[in-house]
Amino acid sequence: MENLMYQFLYFPEDKSGYIPAAFEFLIMLILCVIVFSLFRKISKKQEIKSKEIEARILAEKKSTNNQQNV
Repeated sequence: MENLMYQFLYFPEDKSGYIPAAFEFLIMLILCVIVFSLFRKISKKQEIKSKEIEARILAEKKSTNNQQNV
């Protein structure tokens, strides 16, 4: 069973085989950073909008409570 696990490992004699993998890794890393920053930007915009809506709802609630008390 243990021999089956090690047959999937492949270390090429020619180390130039690592170059395409390194380029692919760098491209994926850059794309991940870009997507993560986009998610953060969109999340920040949504947070600001939700705070505005929350403030508007609380203001309306206070005004209706004040009108009912008068």
